[in-house]
Amino acid sequence: MARLRDKIIRAGFETLYFSRAHGVLRSFCAGVGVILTFHHVRPARDDAFQPNGILEITPQFFEEVIVALRQSGIDLISLDDMHRRLIDQDFLRRFACITFDDGYRDNKTFAYPILKRHRVPFAIYVPSGFIDREGGLWWLTLEAVIASADQLDVVIDGEPRRFSCATAEDKQTVFSAIYWWLRALPTDDEIRAQVRALAECHGVDARNTFDDLLLTWAELAELAADPLMTVGAHTVSHPILAKIRPDTARREIDCSRKRIAHALGISPAHFSYPIGDPTSAGPREFEIVQELGFKTAVTTRPGMLFPEHRGHFMALPRVSINGDYQRMRYVEVLMSGASTALWNGFRHVNAA
Repeated sequence: MARLRDKIIRAGFETLYFSRAHGVLRSFCAGVGVILTFHHVRPARDDAFQPNGILEITPQFFEEVIVALRQSGIDLISLDDMHRRLIDQDFLRRFACITFDDGYRDNKTFAYPILKRHRVPFAIYVPSGFIDREGGLWWLTLEAVIASADQLDVVIDGEPRRFSCATAEDKQTVFSAIYWWLRALPTDDEIRAQVRALAECHGVDARNTFDDLLLTWAELAELAADPLMTVGAHTVSHPILAKIRPDTARREIDCSRKRIAHALGISPAHFSYPIGDPTSAGPREFEIVQELGFKTAVTTRPGMLFPEHRGHFMALPRVSINGDYQRMRYVEVLMSGASTALWNGFRHVNAA
């Protein structure tokens, strides 16, 4: 299923690019700007099984994107400046914001030198619990479990299931099946409990791996000392907010901001919803973030920014630069707004 989806997405990109339809649609679909989403920026890995590879791009490709944006006349600006431009309706030039989710160390090691060299503002949305080494990146734990196993026994919806994990292709199929089953569970606690049980059964302790992956408070403070950087909040433990109680969601959001303020002396004005799709953040979460006084909050709902987003600062769309599609022609299609316009049925705002 994942391979079929990838083929369809690639075919869409290729069709829009080689037909030049994206160029025709640009004037209607490109909007006034865009917020770009990144996670990992690091050298390519050789592992045959990389189910979270969509979250990784290479430093070389990252720099190509930055250079191409600049050469196309797009202003690379901070989240504060984006907020100001939407408020003031200052749209003389298109703009882009560079954002990273989760606080990975490679953002500092590989992405930051590129951003510094090109004088590009950027934001990192930080789950404070990750920096405190509390909680877990369950999607990476699941990857580690499947990578270590030749077969996997899981009870899904009350039915015992046995999965073969003999080959990289098998592992990818199993990851997709279990990941989406987990995502459909009614509560975030159930997701974490299921993954924790799998890890215990297979002797996987991912804490050391995660410690290597994530920034420390000292490293984050070093980055935050640069005026190019904006620190954003991203909850404490990275829960799927729509699956937890309203008071718990509020506490996750507010405590993240307070912990960052205590550690860095900076109170974040910008927020990113974990996962960020419509199943994980919706009107209830948008209202909580608004009540807590954030200036902006970003989703992972795909889309460009339009003047109408001035009235929807708690539900801003982003465009993900996906590790599975590291070709500049795909970036060109994405920046035209054509692909996201088709995805959204040509609606400018998707905040329901």
